[in-house]
Amino acid sequence: MKCDRKTLRLYAITDRTWVGKQTLMEQVESALKGGATCIQLREKQLDDSAFLAEAMAMKKLCQEYGVPFIVNDNADSAVKCQANGVHLGPGDLPPQNVRALVGENMMIGVSARTVERAIQAEKAGADYLGVGAVFTTTTKPDAHSVSHDIVKEICKAVSIPVVAIGGISRQNILELSGIGIAGVALVSTIFASEDIEMESRTLRMLSEKIISA
Repeated sequence: MKCDRKTLRLYAITDRTWVGKQTLMEQVESALKGGATCIQLREKQLDDSAFLAEAMAMKKLCQEYGVPFIVNDNADSAVKCQANGVHLGPGDLPPQNVRALVGENMMIGVSARTVERAIQAEKAGADYLGVGAVFTTTTKPDAHSVSHDIVKEICKAVSIPVVAIGGISRQNILELSGIGIAGVALVSTIFASEDIEMESRTLRMLSEKIISA
């Protein structure tokens, strides 16, 4: 399926590290109230049954807000919980293989760091790309940076939407103006915030500004 660029404006990726005064589900709802336009569930520690239960509950929550729900890596769970999308990293199955598993109606996102990888991913059936890290990130300290010029080249080289990820905050987001991205993906900037709803609202406003720039 084709991916609506508007649903990628503020792409919130969960991180259980920051669960405290709110549960993960409460944190996600706060992000949705603040204007997150899609939610990606990323879990590394849960077993399959716990992950599926969480995915199904989060999908229902996102559905209530009319926002796409995306599962990280796990295509099988994405199918079982009827997610709107699945996001694939470098070590995951190729998009064409995943398409055979999930069908035509599920979005497939692919991580890319080079123009060549981006073009390959689009040809293989990706609906959108995640490109980064565009800034130094504490979420993935070993992530290699991708220059803004490369992001701009990727945006020009493909016809599918591109989301910038990695170290983005309210302090640096405006530096991404005019490079062609459809939106920004954030983890700790949203979920480590003292006020997730307010932070999401501010970031949504700033993301709209850089897209229209």
